[in-house]
Amino acid sequence: MPIFRDQLNREIELSSVPRRVISVVPSQTELLFYLGLDEEIIGITKFCVHPQDKFKSITKIGGTKQLDIAKIKSLKPDLIIANKEENERSQIEELMDFCPVWISDISNLAGALEMIEGVGALVSKAAEAALLSDKIKQQFTELYPVSHTLSTAYFIWRKPYMVAGRDTFIDDMLQKFGLTNVFEANRYPEINVDMLITANPELILLSSEPYPFKEKHIEELRAILPNAIIKLVDGEIFSWYGSRLLHALAYFELLRKELNI
Repeated sequence: MPIFRDQLNREIELSSVPRRVISVVPSQTELLFYLGLDEEIIGITKFCVHPQDKFKSITKIGGTKQLDIAKIKSLKPDLIIANKEENERSQIEELMDFCPVWISDISNLAGALEMIEGVGALVSKAAEAALLSDKIKQQFTELYPVSHTLSTAYFIWRKPYMVAGRDTFIDDMLQKFGLTNVFEANRYPEINVDMLITANPELILLSSEPYPFKEKHIEELRAILPNAIIKLVDGEIFSWYGSRLLHALAYFELLRKELNI
């Protein structure tokens, strides 16, 4: 009987190749479809919007932090794929009572690649996952060094303001891009106007998710830091750690040209 280890170093025992898979993490859902599990995926969250054609037709089992446990149980999955940060621990522990749960824990690109290969092995798509991992690695080696870095604040939420801090996948993506995070607190600290003024970033990035920042919010922050460059960015590029990473190189190169770095 095959035994796998997830990224929390937990043993996951499967009696056979999983045929009824539920994913409760958007970026990992997209990865599973990329690996070819069109028939095996039976449940996804309402935030698993990629690929769009699959999103419309597959059963939704709630949100990432508000899972419909009864509906998941009724679908009789033989594997659930989750994430330490994006899902609620109590709900995941409840799922473990009736189904094997593989949990990712990702704070950098290396962890994302490990997840891709680990999930590939789990669902009998090891060769496809290894090829994807190699493609992503190659793309990041092609990202040329920046001519100069910019001190940066990456906003993920409003009311209250929250930013990406250290020890996050977003922070690692900022570093790969060539930017320096002005906030040194770990995870996703809440900040106020005074803290932002003190940090005085040269660049403010407003993410499209989880809070959907819009053009009107640029003016709101420009009133606080009139000399900062403020841009809306695609949050999926900076925070999705599956096959979406294939789009990172082209996006980063375009954004660098816009920022002239």
